[in-house]
Amino acid sequence: MTEFSSGPISLSFGGRKRDPEADRARLRAIHTTLQAGDVAAAADMAEAALAEGLEHPMLFNLAADRPEREGRFEDALALLERGHAFAPQDIGLRQALGLCLHRLERYAAAVPHFDAVIAAQPAMAPAHAARGAALEVMGDIRGAEAAYDRAVALDPRSLAALSGLASLASRRGRHAEARALAEQVVAGQPDYPDALMVLAQADLAERRFADGEARLRRLIADPRATPVQQALANGLIGDILDAQDATAEAFAAYRACNDGLRSAYASRFAAGPSALDQARETVALLDSMPASSWASGPQPPSGTARSHVFLVGFPRSGTTLLEQVLASHPDVEALEERDTLADAIEAYGRQPRDLAALAQAPQSEITRLRAAYWQRVSREGARPAGKVFVDKLPLNTFRLPMIAKLFPEAKVLFARRDPRDVVLSAFRRRFAMNAPMYQLLTLPSAAGFYDAAMQVGERLDDLGLSTLVVRHERLVEAFDAVAGEVCGFLDLPFTEALRGFADRVQDRGVATPSGAQISRGLTAEGIGAWRRYAGEMAGVLPVLQPWIERFGYPAD
Repeated sequence: MTEFSSGPISLSFGGRKRDPEADRARLRAIHTTLQAGDVAAAADMAEAALAEGLEHPMLFNLAADRPEREGRFEDALALLERGHAFAPQDIGLRQALGLCLHRLERYAAAVPHFDAVIAAQPAMAPAHAARGAALEVMGDIRGAEAAYDRAVALDPRSLAALSGLASLASRRGRHAEARALAEQVVAGQPDYPDALMVLAQADLAERRFADGEARLRRLIADPRATPVQQALANGLIGDILDAQDATAEAFAAYRACNDGLRSAYASRFAAGPSALDQARETVALLDSMPASSWASGPQPPSGTARSHVFLVGFPRSGTTLLEQVLASHPDVEALEERDTLADAIEAYGRQPRDLAALAQAPQSEITRLRAAYWQRVSREGARPAGKVFVDKLPLNTFRLPMIAKLFPEAKVLFARRDPRDVVLSAFRRRFAMNAPMYQLLTLPSAAGFYDAAMQVGERLDDLGLSTLVVRHERLVEAFDAVAGEVCGFLDLPFTEALRGFADRVQDRGVATPSGAQISRGLTAEGIGAWRRYAGEMAGVLPVLQPWIERFGYPAD
């Protein structure tokens, strides 16, 4: 909450001049009420003052507090944006604006506000912690860690920063470290949701199942927990029950998690054409156009990488493991799940039908979009010069025609895994929410989305892209042989450094739900996991069966 200061005050209202002394007296009265702890009364007074034309940073911040507490974040954002337009240098408003954007999950929009606060007040620990939280969700694990560390250096009792560091440790599979950090948080605030989730994750790793479930049940019952927090707690309960082989109960918990997430995000993703609808439209468009539409002649160099690789597939198909393995090679620069094609998508990919225009784009446009791609790669912190550059984003499968048009010289690694394991795992895991991930919240839509992705993937030969399919199960079972094949395809020498990928995870971090699992090294624990949920999977097997047969997986 912004403290009262002698900041800017509106000088007129409806053409009438205001009385500055009376306005300052009114502001002092509101500030006194706030200092007395009566936030609700202060907010009422702020709303009345704004309605009468008095403007001051404190008033906008106070007035935004009520809609935020009521979950009306768009209303709060509108007030804070008005305040920021009125007093663009006010640090309290910028911090509040960043936090509101974070709650609306507009993380990229929130970060510049935190950056501005830090530039003005470098010792403001809450701004560093908030910046770290946004970067973590955006997948910038190293950036998030640096921000959290700085916040703790400035304020060793920063619960937000300690909780963030606990979350990063949990992602890396360092559950003892994560527990120690999270316990510091709950010592200061026993009901801190993120810290409770980290502790429950540590309980799961240490097989303290009853402790973990009890924590999560308390979180779900807490009326202060948001619907998303309650849903995620149900999902982690599912993991705890699954670890005890209580598959029926675990599936019910996963379904409760996903039902809660579907409800929480329905206003954003349930209206209008879904990502599944658009995926099917993409397939139909490709069917209607000759493969030659995506042909592109030799392109002039637009980047400094030795060679260029797109790693695609489907979420939970093994892309993260393969990317982490390749990132361990000294001659590879890998970038994990960044929207590097954003400029091309903005111009030719907002709707599937927009792709048809890309097929007719002139060379000047192709050159522009290639340059924009490499500029984004650089902005994301990648340094591909002289390296084999691996751009990993599973659902770039749907962008393969675009990739073929813009980067005909690129190679494609296509991660493949038993379709039943892929769809079940996608249903069970909790992703940062967006339109495609919303499709993974039910088994039927997840299976339909997978089917559409594989239909696009089947056109790789027609698109003329040099491709290697990497089967996840073979990589786990015959690591050196498969890693050697991948290196050969990429014109890289095999190196023993590839076997140390799990150690690299500890340093680099993983932005996806696979991080803790990969930190343990190669494991076959997820292979054939669908069999334990065969009854629940029965309804989607007809959609998956053609791919099971085509990819050569056993029927049972």
